[in-house]
Amino acid sequence: MRIVFMGTPDFAVPSLTALAAKHEVVQVVTRPDAIRGRGKIAEPSAVKIAAHDLGLPVIETARMTSDSIEKIVACAPDILVVVAFGCIIPDELLSSVPLGGINVHASLLPRLRGAAPIQRAILAGDTLTGVSIMRVVHELDAGAWCRQSSCEIGTKTTAQLTSELAHLGARELSCALSDIAAGTVCWHEQDAEQATFAAKITKQEMKLDPHDGARQNVLRVQASSDTAPARARIAGRGVRVLLAREAKEAEPEASVVEIQKGHLYLGCSDGALEVLELRPDGKRAMDASAFAAGLHESAYTWECL
Repeated sequence: MRIVFMGTPDFAVPSLTALAAKHEVVQVVTRPDAIRGRGKIAEPSAVKIAAHDLGLPVIETARMTSDSIEKIVACAPDILVVVAFGCIIPDELLSSVPLGGINVHASLLPRLRGAAPIQRAILAGDTLTGVSIMRVVHELDAGAWCRQSSCEIGTKTTAQLTSELAHLGARELSCALSDIAAGTVCWHEQDAEQATFAAKITKQEMKLDPHDGARQNVLRVQASSDTAPARARIAGRGVRVLLAREAKEAEPEASVVEIQKGHLYLGCSDGALEVLELRPDGKRAMDASAFAAGLHESAYTWECL
């Protein structure tokens, strides 16, 4: 099949690579170079880099203009494949492609439609998540799905879970396209009454808070990312907590910092958080024991930053 692939971040790269190995990818569409991370220099998207490595033509666009739609339609694709593109696909484009569009969505639909399904699954304390291969329709993530596959969340961070789901999605996408080509695909309509929504994560909701429970704070650390880090002020210093777990060895009171044999514990409303790795503002990431070694007073506190 002739495919136009539309995607932007790292999550989309395994799908693009899988499609390029088995199908004719006639065009890749991605968002323009942008300031990413801490740098001040515009960087290409992960999909743009992968497309160039694969020798595939690239269109860059921040939104679906009439010009970009014309360029895509001119490629005469049989189907559009959308993976974390970051832009709404207009009905005009979908209706111009014989097989419409399909999407790799990182949740078990109809649960967690929307922008941040991976982080929302972690924050909700879900034990399982997965991927769905669904039709692209006018309503957000509401299309029928043809394949789903699940995985355990456990203690996986957002980055780890994103990578696992990206490869799982690529596998299911490849199978779905084979089914579509063979005419054996089976579509399942979503139950709209069971739908939940995964709103974009904000920096504010990821801040660690001693007035919340230890479990809630651990999930914030687990779900954190560069764009929405889990931050707090510990012993007067602003830090990003990179890795943490619920503590059973210590039970300091809420807001109290306790150090035991190099272990760093933060008292919460119903237990304690053990910090395993953190990054103080302006410094490199370090083990919590190294941070604790620099605390020489007998009593410290921590607070929401």
